[in-house]
Amino acid sequence: MEKLMQFVWQHGFGVRPGMVTVDGRRLVVINQGRLNTDAGPDFFNATVCIDGQMWAGNIEIHVKASDWYRHHHDSDPAYDSVILHVVQENDAEVRRRDGSVIPQTVLRCTPQAAQRCNSLLRDAVSGLPCRDTLAAIPAIYRTDWITALAMERLYRKSERILSLVKETAGYWEGAAFITLARGLGFGLNSEPFEILSKSMPLQFLNKHADELLTVEALLFGQAGLIPGQEPGEDPYVTRLRQEYLFMAHKFQVRPPSLAWKMARTRPHNFPHRRIALLAEMIHRGFYLVGKICECNSVEQLRKLFTVELQGFWATHFTFRDSAPGSRAAALSRDSVDTLLINVAVPLLHARHMTLQDFSGMEKSVELLQHLAPENNSIVRLFSAAGLECRDAFASQACIELRREYCEKSKCIYCRFGHRMLSAEIARP
Repeated sequence: MEKLMQFVWQHGFGVRPGMVTVDGRRLVVINQGRLNTDAGPDFFNATVCIDGQMWAGNIEIHVKASDWYRHHHDSDPAYDSVILHVVQENDAEVRRRDGSVIPQTVLRCTPQAAQRCNSLLRDAVSGLPCRDTLAAIPAIYRTDWITALAMERLYRKSERILSLVKETAGYWEGAAFITLARGLGFGLNSEPFEILSKSMPLQFLNKHADELLTVEALLFGQAGLIPGQEPGEDPYVTRLRQEYLFMAHKFQVRPPSLAWKMARTRPHNFPHRRIALLAEMIHRGFYLVGKICECNSVEQLRKLFTVELQGFWATHFTFRDSAPGSRAAALSRDSVDTLLINVAVPLLHARHMTLQDFSGMEKSVELLQHLAPENNSIVRLFSAAGLECRDAFASQACIELRREYCEKSKCIYCRFGHRMLSAEIARP
């Protein structure tokens, strides 16, 4: 209920002519203040007029007035600047630390709005409580929110890349290597891939890039995937193990502890061939950022990630399991497109952000709009509710909406939730 009251106050639904304090004084709200998402009063920098006297300060909101004391605000100096206490139920007079009484007003929310808000917050994580009304929202509102969400997600990814650039002392290709490695985890193994790439930096691997076996040995060894010696094993596995032991001893490197997820996973989703892909790209010369910036179409980008594996990995899923009839291509077209969405486009956008090249940033958006939408449980969930995804730009918006709003029970901050709730809030 308190979140609903904050929503009502923030968007002015509870502000109306003829408002009074609980002791009968005339109240005029000039500025509701700015919502505070950290510790302290709920709204900062508000302005109200009480019986002709102007007050500037903060606003605190509670369901019951007595919550002021239950939360110990009466002894907290952060609440000395509260100029108005907004409550659903006036069951106590509230005072500051110095004993002065804080003006109080009652803000009533309809039972329908409260029920709707509780339903959204309760069911948002497990399902989609707004599914019955989502399709009825006018197209212009859906388009506007989808655009904002997709851009929010793209900027989030770009900021993450920029933090990696900072970690690697401005080495863009090193940041791209970590970003690609994480992308090759495809969600399931993203964390182990990122840890692996940071344990074996690109600058070090580049020094040995002319020998593919050495690069493979370093990556597979650090990944902890090289099996123990077995009778009749493939000579490649023997040489790989020997090379890693030699390099690890020479450079005093140790494998990190990685929790690879392979249970109930199809063989082509195992990390082995994807690690082999990383090794192959390093062997050929890893200049991913530069190459991405030179591409002018989706097809050109696809070619960067369409890599044919050599030797052992052209015919194996793991060190023990062969792949009869498999193609040498490391990734399917759908997997390549997933990398374009999660690796290539964010790298392009982040690079142009640092250059303040707005046309280049727009180009990254256009690339998403030329890619097919992702086919995953989140996209299918929203599509079934009537939110059509025609391209990757829209599917990225759906993922952002699900991850950052639905799963975090932030329905009242979602524009769809805002619109649904506002329709049910009565203005007394």
